[in-house]
Amino acid sequence: MKFFLDTANLHEIREAVELGVLDGVTTNPSLMAKEGIRGLDNVMAHYRQICELVDGDVSAEVIATDYDGIVREGEALAELHPSIVVKVPMIRDGIKAIKYFAEKGIKTNCTLIFTAGQALLAAKAGATYVSPFVGRLDDIGQDGLQLVEQIVQIFSNYGYPTEVLAASVRHVPHLIQCAEIGADVVTCPLSVISGLLNHPLTDKGLATFLADHKRVNA
Repeated sequence: MKFFLDTANLHEIREAVELGVLDGVTTNPSLMAKEGIRGLDNVMAHYRQICELVDGDVSAEVIATDYDGIVREGEALAELHPSIVVKVPMIRDGIKAIKYFAEKGIKTNCTLIFTAGQALLAAKAGATYVSPFVGRLDDIGQDGLQLVEQIVQIFSNYGYPTEVLAASVRHVPHLIQCAEIGADVVTCPLSVISGLLNHPLTDKGLATFLADHKRVNA
């Protein structure tokens, strides 16, 4: 399973890179705004900075919702760096644009997936990734993990190369369950990845080992 960081914060990205387990980054306009990145030139420059830090795919989202606009923005993003994956919304013109990008050899991430049918359309159009949103489905009383499992099964049935990128992963149990059901990628905050390090018995055991070492070597 690949670990992507869902952020536009350069400090968090550097920290994840230093941990040695980061495979990529996903971003969106909300994450850019959270970091105070405004204006097209500044956004494009920030994407370049992220790509320079990460040895892996970096999803950069288009703002347009019409076919021509999505294509125009997507091509501009793809020109920034070879690591850029154009993040396209799950809408009619988005699917058409994904087909266009696939034929041009431009990688895509179809975002805002909430049904298996949406994921299937994106895969047939040639998306590199599809992003089902686990946490947002949980918020409305639906089972986001069940959707991820369903998409994984469908893609396996027909040999689609499209990778299932579980998004809106909010805590460690989400991540572990995504791994159990075969998601190709999870994207999440740094706190979730860091949370994999932690268990109280690990802390207790280490404290005991250190205390015993100190006692016998006093």
